[in-house]
Amino acid sequence: MSFAQLTIEESPRALYVHIPFCKSRCFYCDFTTYVAPTSEMEVYALHLEEEVRRTAAASDVPLSSVFFGGGTPTRLPSPLLKRLLKSIWTHFDVAADAEVTMEANPGSVHLEQLKMLRDCGVNRISFGAQSFSDRLLMTLGRLHDARAIEQSVSMASQAGFSNVSVDLMFGLPDQHVSDVRESVLRAVSTGVQHVSAYWLKVEDGTPFARWQSEGNLHLPGEDEEADMYELVRDLLTSAGFRHYEISNFAQSGFEARHNLVYWRNQPYFGVGAGAHGWVGDCRLVNVKSLVSYANRIQRGDMPWDEVNHVSRAEAMETTMMLGLRLAEGVSERDFEERYGLRLDAVFGDVLRNLESRQWLEKCHGSWRIPHALWPVSNEIVEKFVDVLDVD
Repeated sequence: MSFAQLTIEESPRALYVHIPFCKSRCFYCDFTTYVAPTSEMEVYALHLEEEVRRTAAASDVPLSSVFFGGGTPTRLPSPLLKRLLKSIWTHFDVAADAEVTMEANPGSVHLEQLKMLRDCGVNRISFGAQSFSDRLLMTLGRLHDARAIEQSVSMASQAGFSNVSVDLMFGLPDQHVSDVRESVLRAVSTGVQHVSAYWLKVEDGTPFARWQSEGNLHLPGEDEEADMYELVRDLLTSAGFRHYEISNFAQSGFEARHNLVYWRNQPYFGVGAGAHGWVGDCRLVNVKSLVSYANRIQRGDMPWDEVNHVSRAEAMETTMMLGLRLAEGVSERDFEERYGLRLDAVFGDVLRNLESRQWLEKCHGSWRIPHALWPVSNEIVEKFVDVLDVD
């Protein structure tokens, strides 16, 4: 199957690029990642460039965001990264003001590499800090320490980056509220413009899942996790960060534009082993295996493992579920422009029920979850699952 066989009414303006290589695998990670020698990275980069070329042929509008995720994208040797960046700019029309994000692990970058990335069009760096506690970093299986986070953020600034994000995690094994406080305050002190703060989710197939089944993973209770989340919100908003999405905080103007594409349920291309995309009326999932990925590309095929048709009803439900994660909520006008139906005509019963319970509020033409209820947002958004039975 090819892009020519998909019904594409709106060409994606966002591109996700998956680089599946890491120096080692963290104990909580279930992403598509591999520990591989440079020779395998070189082969992968060649095949990825070819997928980029084929994907770009289906694009007829400028890209407004490009996101390199992983894995650890900066695990690729600098010459390969430079060549890949050049390939994207060669084949795609990338808008002059596009947000171009590169994920990196603290300690995995050096100043010259960061300067190269900046010179090649990358203008945003996202560091997977996770914690500023060396004890907890060891618990997670991370290879860096807290000092490496501060050094990496400083180097990014020296290299010319003015848009830097760090990821933090809470609800970790043997983590306390005091650990969360220290991590948030140290993250703020680095001068970053964006912070993502995520709950730990124990995923099947990970060492954490095995240790939990054996009774050897000691996680905080729900009440302590709630206290951690409230502390994160209080500290970051007090420091001038806007809480624009349940797990994300930004200085004014530094919201993650690429991630907003996901939360607004807008289409995007995805390239690389294990990458996901949404093009036309289909969700696309690439094969995860490096061998299968290489074979598909060499045969001249797209490396899609799954091509899932998204019905109109499913798209509308997903728009509500993702959009309600945002402080801006779901706009009635935007919904009607996109689907040709009034929001209250589609979800009126659900909206009125949730509003009567004060679980939703309407403000300036948009529906949103009251800020105080964000910690229980999952219970609210699930009310929009499987409520429509028409295509």
